Amino acid sequence: MTGLAIRRAEPGDAAVIGEIYDEAIAGGSATFATGPHTAEERRGWLAGRAATAPVFVGEDAGHVIAWSALAPFSHRAWYSGVAEYTVYVTRTARGRGVGRAHLEHLVIEGPAFGYWKLVGMIFPENAAGLALAAAVGFTTVGRLTAHGRVAGEWRDVMLLERHLEVPPHAP
Repeated sequence: MTGLAIRRAEPGDAAVIGEIYDEAIAGGSATFATGPHTAEERRGWLAGRAATAPVFVGEDAGHVIAWSALAPFSHRAWYSGVAEYTVYVTRTARGRGVGRAHLEHLVIEGPAFGYWKLVGMIFPENAAGLALAAAVGFTTVGRLTAHGRVAGEWRDVMLLERHLEVPPHAP
């Protein structure tokens, strides 16, 4: 997408990050999270993130239309190079390559934060999220059944991965 600028999120982005997140939550196929996510809550969330858990926003014509993030996959030291990724795009900007630009950005930036692999956990019903991951080189490695609940209902997630370095056993 031309005109999209991706940069590190700042406290002033908190309200729109929360709005985009809550919009995705309302859709029902993007996250286990529940809202609302106020500006105050998101400012605290941004401030509390570790140095290895960056948040980015995408701007078009001066308006934030998406956000993405990396977060450590586990607190265990041996997984320190594995991050879970997150990408959210406001409804009006979907289908324009914004999500792809964000995910590609995370793939490029991941090693600078010490990551050798990114993983995603996506609801099986989220066809757009699964297609995006595949388009950016992620491989589906399994299905985690009854991984969490949304509105009291158990939901599965598809587990996807992309190595940012070629592992020694790769062909």
